[in-house]
Order: sequence, then structure tokens, then C-alpha cells
Amino acid sequence: MRTVVVGASSGLGRCIAIGLAQRGSQVALLARRKARLDSAAREAGPGTLAIACDVTDEASCRAAIEEAARSLGGIDALVYTPAVGPLSRLVDTDADTWRRVFDTNVTGAALITAAAVPHLAATAGTAAFLSSVSASLTPPWPGLGAYIVSKAALDKLVEAWRAEHPDIGFTRLVVGDCVGGEGDSRTEFAEAWEPELAAELVPAWLERGYLSGTLIAVDELVSVIDAVLRGGASLSMPSVTVAPRPDAKEHP
Repeated sequence: MRTVVVGASSGLGRCIAIGLAQRGSQVALLARRKARLDSAAREAGPGTLAIACDVTDEASCRAAIEEAARSLGGIDALVYTPAVGPLSRLVDTDADTWRRVFDTNVTGAALITAAAVPHLAATAGTAAFLSSVSASLTPPWPGLGAYIVSKAALDKLVEAWRAEHPDIGFTRLVVGDCVGGEGDSRTEFAEAWEPELAAELVPAWLERGYLSGTLIAVDELVSVIDAVLRGGASLSMPSVTVAPRPDAKEHP
């Protein structure tokens, strides 16, 4: 399976790209940080491609997808993982932050997909987009308003792509709390958060039951994604949720 993973230089994107390669896929890794991509490609194994791509730049998206399709001999699957999630109350979220969040979380997904659609249509392929339980399964989390709104927009974007291209298997992957890897594979989502604001808001998330208290092993997430991608357009999976069981601590 010839797969393009976008956002593969760190965090879950890196784990997913390497995990799919280890499961037998030919993988092209796309992200801005080329040095990290090269390192991930070496870990993934021979034949893995590292292609620089800025999802906020349309020309970069098209060039990266064309390079991936040419080098792989076509594209069977696309996985979009990038996400920006600033911790900020809505009243304190300025226009530049809103633009930055939507540029990566929504517009970037649209640009990459537009470039990949001709190749996915040719193979009756699959496109999967990482969403969040906070966008669809829980009430809004205070302090993550911009992120949650953007993920809700991404969910609707996936539906819109599906409506226009029923020959491609578009899937929304709703992901709960998940543990990443080590080093460059660790999750960087919260690294830029202001510690004082996080100390104030995270207890409220716990009190409201938004955090499960358990984590999905990333290998389990990769296994689900691998199954979704291999299903292709012939298997209808418009939405798949991967989240810890509420009673996971009672049943390890």
C-alpha cells in the first residue's frame, strides 16, 4: 500500500508513519522539518521517502504530493495528522492565532487533499484525517476553543470531500487520549502552553470528566489506521473512534 503521511516529523504523525511502514506499507513522510523526516525515514526502513512540505503553502502541498506520487508510483492512501492547539481562552485568542490554527488544522488538510484527489481517485484509495473527541464526543473544553472549533470544521470538511468524491474512502479518525513515543515521536501538542493557565484549566477538564485518565497505546492506534486504509473506498467507514474504554483502569 502506497501511503502518504502528512505531519510525520514528530508526535503521533511520526509514530503512524513508522508504524505503517513496519506493517508493510510504502510510505512517503511529509512535514516541514526535513532533518526530522530523514531520521524518521531511516527508522521506518528502506524505501521510505522523506519529502519537505509546508501545509500552509499551496504550491508546497502540490509539489510534495506530486513528488510522492511519482516516487511511489501512485498513491493508495493519505493520512493527515498535523494540528495546532494553543491553550487560550476565547476572549484572549487574537486573529493571528485563529488564522494559524485554521491554516494548519483545516486549510492545510484541504490543500493536501485537493492535490492528492486525482491520485486517490485513480486507485479507489482512502484518505484519513485525525480528529479529536473534544470536537464531537465531549462538550467544549475551556481554553481549547480555537482548536475544537477547527477540528469541528475539519470533521465537516471530511464530509464535504466524501460528498463530492464518493469514489474515495474519506474517513474521520476520532482519537482520544493517546500516548506517543519517545524523542522526536513524543507528543508536542502542549509544549507551548502557558504553565499557569494549564494549571488552572486542566483540573477543570478532569473534574468534568473530559480526560479519561487512561491512554491508548500508539501501536493500537496505528493498527486501527492500517485496517481503515487497507479497506479502501469499497469499505464504508465515514467515522472511526479510537478512545480508551471508560472502565479501562478496572480491566487492564
